[in-house]
This record gives sequence, structure tokens and C-alpha cells, in this order.
Amino acid sequence: MGTESADVSLETLINEDNSEPPGLGSFTIGSASRAFAATYFPNATTAQWNNWQWQIRNSFTSIRSLSRILSLRDEEKWVQLNDSKVPLRITPYYASLLFDKEFDNPLRRSVVPLMDELLTNRGEKADPLNELSHNTTRCIVHRYPDRVLFLGTGFCSTYCRYCTRTHMVSKAEKKHLKISDWHNAIDYIASHQEVRDVLLSGGDPLTMSDSRLKYLLSRLRAIPHVEIIRIGTKVPAVLPQRITPELVNILKQFHPLYISLHITHPDEFTAEMKEACLRLADAGIPLGSQTVLLKGINDTPEVYKKLTHEMLKVRVRPYYLYQCDPIPGSAHFRTPISKGIEIIKSMRGFTSGYAVPQYVVDAPGGGGKIPMLPDYFKGHDEQHNAMLENFEGNLFKYPDYL
Repeated sequence: MGTESADVSLETLINEDNSEPPGLGSFTIGSASRAFAATYFPNATTAQWNNWQWQIRNSFTSIRSLSRILSLRDEEKWVQLNDSKVPLRITPYYASLLFDKEFDNPLRRSVVPLMDELLTNRGEKADPLNELSHNTTRCIVHRYPDRVLFLGTGFCSTYCRYCTRTHMVSKAEKKHLKISDWHNAIDYIASHQEVRDVLLSGGDPLTMSDSRLKYLLSRLRAIPHVEIIRIGTKVPAVLPQRITPELVNILKQFHPLYISLHITHPDEFTAEMKEACLRLADAGIPLGSQTVLLKGINDTPEVYKKLTHEMLKVRVRPYYLYQCDPIPGSAHFRTPISKGIEIIKSMRGFTSGYAVPQYVVDAPGGGGKIPMLPDYFKGHDEQHNAMLENFEGNLFKYPDYL
């Protein structure tokens, strides 16, 4: 399939290619970043701070390093993460949004480990969606008939504590994927003509170098029956410096290309993140959000509505609101399903339809995404009229012919 050596490690997607442009872009450094950098990275230049590779190299990866910028409570301080857990990694940029915040700050809670992660509760599994049983190659998950999930890397620039892929994210065997693994996956897609949609995920595909990403996209786009390519990423929220003009110019060569953004809370909408989203949108890339519903973080109608309004202002369409998957140690993040239905019901009719996502549970065991909807259909009356309840709770009749 390709000419590159099968022994080339994809770990180089992090720190490779000195020949690449530095990717400084023209980001305005926000006030939080300026204050943080002046205190904790006083020798860093503007060029360094705006370089996404510098951000990754200088990430906080231990409780000890994190204690330099946060006053840690005991339940954070004494966490000993083992190989079954997602490690700690927070970019300096994202850390700048945490460093002067309280223990219960929503962004802090989403990325700083707690001892609660060490408690496994009923129904929790490392692979709750049973993706491993749908692995057709090392990189491919083929669960739905016409689309596949392409897991191209196990690396993220910042690790979310509720990540559904604890079974593969950051694990050595996934961080060190070989080019041959990619080629096997591409061969699989090429030989399955029913596959019209490929979702690149991981890990975070946008942590790969420009050259690697361009290579992979070009190989996929060369398959005649692949109609659309999607990328799932949290990079604009945690590493907006990665959305360089060079990257955007690469991405727009492979239309139709869609990007699904992982956005957690309104506080993520800094000047830097807004600029990253607008750069992608201006390149003609449709943007959608895939937000995980998280207890005490974004699980009130007020917070979630504000979040979706912030998305729309930068042309991100709220796409999915996910029920948090039951990975080990996630009970402190999970809400009842009724909470998600309450949020959706609180929005319908009270804000733009574009702001209302589809609330889904990705069924444990590999059942796929199942929509959770408020009950607006109340059956039929004696005249066979459908009885419908509107957003205000009033009943209306529709002449429904049976």
C-alpha cells in the first residue's frame, strides 16, 4: 500500500518533523494565558506559547507538577494512577484556565484526577461500548453498517477523566502504532464498499503532525466509495494553538470533511478557542459538538443552554449530548438519564432549534447510540386525533389517519 517502513512509530506524531512550520498562527493570547505564563513560564516567548508542540512538551503530567499551580486537596493529592487509568496530562494553555480556580471549578474537575476514580461501581467496564469485539483491524471499529471508526492514535494533548476509551487511550500499544497498522486499516476500508463514512478518532487525531495527518487523509480520500471523512477532536478547547493556518489549508483539501468537537463547558470559550473554531468554519468545515453530560459540571439547564449558545456564535452546531459512559471510576461524573431529558425539555421551544442537540445513550455492550426523548406524544383520542404536548405543557390535536 505505501512506501514508508512498517517500523516507523507513530509516536513521532507528537514531536516529529522539525521541518514543519512552527505553527504560530496569529492568536491573541487571552488575559488568563498571559497572567499564567508570566507566573509559571516567565522565560517562554510569545512564539513558544503559541507553538502547539511547545504546549505538549510543557504539559503537566504528574500530581507533583500540578501542585505547582493548584492548591490540591487530599482527594486529588493522593491519587496514584495505575496502568488501567488514563494518565494525567494538561496543556499549559488549559492549565491557565484552572490555576486560580476553586476545587469545584467545572474545568478543573474534568481534567484533574480524584480518588473517586479508583472506585469501581456496578456495571462499569473498561470497554463499556464493547468496541474491542468490533475491532476488524488494530485501528478499525466497524459497528455500524456504512461507517467505521478509525483509531489512528492513542494520544491526547489533555486527558479527560471520564474518557470512554480508557482501554486504549494513552496505552503504549496504541501510542506506538505502526504505519503498517494504518495500511491494514486502509486496506480494510478499501475492500468494504459499504463503508461510505470514516470517523478519525483515538486519542486525538489533531495531535498528529501535519505530514502524518495529510498522508492519512489523502489515502482515505483516494478510496472511491468513502464519501465523507469526519474528525473527532478536543484540540480547539485544550490546544487551540494547533489550529494553524497550515493545518487549516491541509484540512480543506479533503472536503467533504466534518469535525466533531468535544466541548464541555462555557468557560472553555476563550478568545483562543473562538478563533480556532472560526478558522475551521471559515475553511468551509462543518462543525458539530459532542458534549458529555457531567454531574456538577454541565448538568443544569442554565449552564447547558449557555454552552450551546456559545457554540452557535462560533458556528458549532450542538450535535450530541452524550450520557456519560460507565467506565471504571466514573460514578461521580454520571447523572441519571432523567437529568438529560430534563435539559432537553427545558430547551425545546425556549431557544433556537439549532441549539438543541440529540441526547443519546451509547448502549453498553455495543448497542449503538439510542436517542432519549421527552414524551410529547400522548396517544390518540376517541376521534383518532394524535394528542401532542407542546413546550408549555399544553395539549393539541393533530388529525392523524390510522
